[in-house]
Amino acid sequence: MKNRLRPLALLTPFLYVGATAAEQAALPIPNKGDTSWMIVATVLVILMTIPGLALFYAGMVRAKNTLSILMQIFMTFCLVAVLWALYGYSVAFTEGNIFFGGFDKAFLSGISTDSVVATFSKGVYIPEYIYMMFQLTFATITPALIIGAFAERIKFAAVLLFILLWFTFSYLPIAHMVWYWAGPDAYTDAEAASTATATAGFIFQKGALDFAGGTVVHINAGISGLVGCLMVGKRLGFGEEPMAPHNVPMTMTGAALLWVGWFGFNVGSNLEANGAAGLVFANTLLATASAALSWMMVEWLRRGTPSMLGGASGAVAGLVAITPACGWAGPMGAIVLGLFAGAICFWAVTELKNALGYDDSLDVFGVHCISGILGSLGTAIVASPALGGTGVYDYVINGIGEYSIFTQMQSQLWGVLLTLLWSGGVSFIAYKIVDMLVGLRVSEDFERQGLDISEHGEIAYHD
Repeated sequence: MKNRLRPLALLTPFLYVGATAAEQAALPIPNKGDTSWMIVATVLVILMTIPGLALFYAGMVRAKNTLSILMQIFMTFCLVAVLWALYGYSVAFTEGNIFFGGFDKAFLSGISTDSVVATFSKGVYIPEYIYMMFQLTFATITPALIIGAFAERIKFAAVLLFILLWFTFSYLPIAHMVWYWAGPDAYTDAEAASTATATAGFIFQKGALDFAGGTVVHINAGISGLVGCLMVGKRLGFGEEPMAPHNVPMTMTGAALLWVGWFGFNVGSNLEANGAAGLVFANTLLATASAALSWMMVEWLRRGTPSMLGGASGAVAGLVAITPACGWAGPMGAIVLGLFAGAICFWAVTELKNALGYDDSLDVFGVHCISGILGSLGTAIVASPALGGTGVYDYVINGIGEYSIFTQMQSQLWGVLLTLLWSGGVSFIAYKIVDMLVGLRVSEDFERQGLDISEHGEIAYHD
């Protein structure tokens, strides 16, 4: 089984419901250290969304739209959390076909306190409830990222309806295609490996590596954001009047919370508290720091001053870029990837955005999609043992397999291109449906007044 090492996957749950006493005694017992770490990691990813992403975005909008962006993110989290329990977990992480899982675990059916899920080591398990909740946090932050692309002019009802559709038909199938597989214990020999892989998601079968969400989270959300800002249209006065962030300290605080929470996002994706988790931790920190420095230096050279907004944006670009690669890169590879992410994303949110003229309010496409693509393709390079990476683990031989950057790059392209096409297409259809049912955009009077008072009847700041 070449060219696969620990793609963040469901690792099919091994459920032991209704077992006899003798069978219960033989059940695998999760390690308490792994279990404790996964609880902490889950809480850290919640921190990324509320309050991290909420504050990061809220500081970048104008004061009259502060509460609207906070409300949109907060309620997106709540909506998707409930949908995840009702059917999302089952569709993403049960066996079905190469695009969708099934409904065997709809309403969390069959999951008990004794249910366990395999990790990335043979014979090692964690409680399924914790794994289910960890994956819930990924499902909640991904659609919340999209909101920044059409901030300050979309109806609140349109946001909720769009999230419902997009989560169901874009997030869940992409998660299934990238992360669903039968788990390491199924890979006992070549024949068993072939049989097990045939049950996995389509992108997994193509050999694509995505440790913590370069495709599933960032490209998925980023391309949807671009489609959204084009279909909703530009803000009134875009390019003609100032639309500067109203509270950069709030944005910096949000970025810092994102960075802290991202250790749960990336390191938690290892599913075990071991040496590999330490590598992911180092990569996450170093790539982020190098990207922030890179963005700062490029902005300083181009504009004459380094901005706090740029530093915070550069850090997020680094976090995004290392996400798919964090389990396979070496620390030096992570630093190089971060340097490219900071510089390229600065170009994307300035030169590219200005050249194409789209109004991606908070640069969801320029940071998340562009850096997600960079990180996903860069994974094929930085994972190479010749360049300090870990290589790809072969569960049949129980060791590192042969590695080819060219072959892995082909696999990565499958993941990137299919995610762009799938999410872009689903997003277009979903926005159209929402527009027909409730309308996408608020009236001009409401937009000028600000969404806080016009959509929610309250304001963030009083004189």
